[in-house]
Amino acid sequence: MRKVKKMNNYKSFYGFSREPFSQDIKTDELYKTPALQAFTERFLYSITIAAVTVVTGEAGSGKSTALRYASEKLHPSMYRVISVIANTGSVIEMLRQICICLDIECRTHSIAILIKTIKNILAEITQKKQMPVLIIDEAQLMRIEVFAQIHTIGQFEMDSKPVLPIILSGQNNLIDKLLYPLSRPIATRIVGRSHFEGMKLQDTAQYLKWHLEIAGIKEHLFTEESVLAIHQSSGGLPRKINNLARCSLIASAKEKSHSVSAEHVRIASTEII
Repeated sequence: MRKVKKMNNYKSFYGFSREPFSQDIKTDELYKTPALQAFTERFLYSITIAAVTVVTGEAGSGKSTALRYASEKLHPSMYRVISVIANTGSVIEMLRQICICLDIECRTHSIAILIKTIKNILAEITQKKQMPVLIIDEAQLMRIEVFAQIHTIGQFEMDSKPVLPIILSGQNNLIDKLLYPLSRPIATRIVGRSHFEGMKLQDTAQYLKWHLEIAGIKEHLFTEESVLAIHQSSGGLPRKINNLARCSLIASAKEKSHSVSAEHVRIASTEII
């Protein structure tokens, strides 16, 4: 308990008005990278034509944050967002996850019944002048058999009336799974593909500055050397930048230093993986 209190002292030492580099940042406070804006455009376009869009990137590159940012632009009176986190389970398990998100209790082991049940609910949603939107995060975990069948829940009138846009988000090997012949039915429905990479050094510097400002600090706490060290250690990935920056601030405050040095970043890097 004493250690936690000591680690929190850095906020009062620097005068932060709130936790800096936090994961629960509001979407309107996000640092708007070109990749985020490009993905949002593809996301919204795929929804207008009820197609499939794919977003890939390394763990911590900002995919889930981008999904949250883009999906919040969908007004709840017009859209019903169905958000699931994929796993290595069977088709039945995926369909049950979707049922749970739709507030449907369905204990059957029949794929046909599960699909029919989901399609009936989707039809009800569209009758209310809403569009259902299926978002699948960590999609690289899905079995090929799931890729082969997941599109069928959105097929109506012999597939002439698409009603369910699907957003697939996952790590880079998601593309490999979409290249399998069994994945072709959903792969051929893809109209947009985004890929999140690590930020460039200049963006990393702006990202750090932005997060300090929204946490109440306008001073440049990070030296040029520490920015470079954070960028190199994180590969420009937002999640790693957040963790390194926070731990660097803790190390700096511990020494009563009013700026974060490259040495503080080195110390911080020993605390995280």
